[in-house]
Amino acid sequence: MGQKLDIYVAWCLVLMLVFITPLLSFQERSVSKPRYGGVFRLKSFTDTFKAEFDPTRQESSIFISEQIYDGLVRLDKNLSIVPCLAEYWKISSDGKKHTFYLRIGVKFHHGRELSAEDVKFSLERLLNKKTNSPYYQFFLARVVGAKDFREGKTNDVAGFKVLDKYTFEIHWAKPFVSALYLMSMHFCKILPRDLVIDQGRRFFFKPSGTGPFKFDYWLRTPQLDIVGVRLKRNEEYFVGRAYLEAVEFCPLFTLDHFLNKEIDSIPVVSKKLLTPSFQIFQDGLLHPKFLGMSCHIPPLDRAIARKAILLALNKREIARDIFDMRYARQVINNYIPSRLPGFFPRDDEESYDLEKAKQMLQDAGFSTEEEFPTLTLLIDLPRTEMKLKIYKALRKQLDALGIKLRLNYYKSLKEIKSYNKPYLVFTGREMSFPDPEDIIRPLFFSKSIFNIFNYVNPELDKLLQEAEIERSWTRRINLFHQIEQILISDVPALPLFSHQNRVAMQPYVRGVEVPSLGFYYLDARKIWLDK
Repeated sequence: MGQKLDIYVAWCLVLMLVFITPLLSFQERSVSKPRYGGVFRLKSFTDTFKAEFDPTRQESSIFISEQIYDGLVRLDKNLSIVPCLAEYWKISSDGKKHTFYLRIGVKFHHGRELSAEDVKFSLERLLNKKTNSPYYQFFLARVVGAKDFREGKTNDVAGFKVLDKYTFEIHWAKPFVSALYLMSMHFCKILPRDLVIDQGRRFFFKPSGTGPFKFDYWLRTPQLDIVGVRLKRNEEYFVGRAYLEAVEFCPLFTLDHFLNKEIDSIPVVSKKLLTPSFQIFQDGLLHPKFLGMSCHIPPLDRAIARKAILLALNKREIARDIFDMRYARQVINNYIPSRLPGFFPRDDEESYDLEKAKQMLQDAGFSTEEEFPTLTLLIDLPRTEMKLKIYKALRKQLDALGIKLRLNYYKSLKEIKSYNKPYLVFTGREMSFPDPEDIIRPLFFSKSIFNIFNYVNPELDKLLQEAEIERSWTRRINLFHQIEQILISDVPALPLFSHQNRVAMQPYVRGVEVPSLGFYYLDARKIWLDK
């Protein structure tokens, strides 16, 4: 009996070694601690590289700005405001004053300590006409003294106050509920006052910030053309150094580079990436695409004509015609993204009705004798195969309505503003902060420089101004619901679909947090390579 028991125990030990040991080994691998070192190489979403690191410029690389610079506050993965350069802040009882208390001892990459003077300089630079930043409008009517400064009447902005070396204050003209969201935006980064004044534009060829990574050097072709950038770890970053030794960002990295494990991240450009061997990430729904219309030029100055175009477009078919593995596109009928708190997807089953669209044009006076004028589709440069697909898909559907469409590319918003023939414009909004105002104000407020539809509705402007100072979340959301109903009635632009980037990463890449605002905001500080 004893011998049998010994044999039984021995077999149990063998089974434990066979089954339990691999399990423990797997657990050790799955819970391995982050390790330092390695270079994270990623291909950009575009095939061209813009060597523009001034965060106030519209063409600036958001991803690079997020690594080199910091703002007073930032957004976490749950869209909550958390401290950054400001350790904490206070808001006055009337909501008109925000006081930021800076972290002591934070240093720029070139070694100088951050001060409140840098904060004042950086925010005033946004408003300075010489900077030529389109983002000044977010502050112009809101900050005390901003208009006088922009017009050259004063030497500084009265509402940007340096109380002492580590204390900075903003005085708003009216209570501003979304102030902290605004201060988390990518263009509100803090730059070193001394270097920018001394070097001017040359500063951005080797910028210095307070961020987790420093500028190291440009990536160049054999012909010395700049095609990317290498950033190295900031060893003295105030919340702890990054795990990665360096980051290399370049549009010329290829699929073969990824398959050979020479790079670590690439947009989903091939079916070869859609295997269990790789990690696939997809970002959020805060990047809506619209087809805007020239609301000030006949015949698109009439709502009935705009509604006819809305009914003639089959959005699902357009999404199929412009399929691209790099992106996921979800058809939307909302002007304000339904992912924002308080908003829900709008189910509009009657959004496509070609026969009704034709009848509406007839009712508007258009027939074979009185043809609808040719429309121009405006799309921003550079030319790409995807943009050509968009044009062809829209042309096919408008042909069925009896409307001819031609294609034209533009370089700047000024070109659209000066266009004097009826046009459609394919555009999108990469939301910078999770608030409905970040869609409505830039695109549909009558005085916004981004309102390339030339849409004007006094009632919408009035409701937007009420929402700006409304301190009750429930009432404020209700105001934006009213605004959306106005847009549904006026149709200055057609909501088409959300644009979601898809990215493949090597299996050893760890610590990836998909940013709610999109992969442009990827926090490389938290990434580490489990090699």
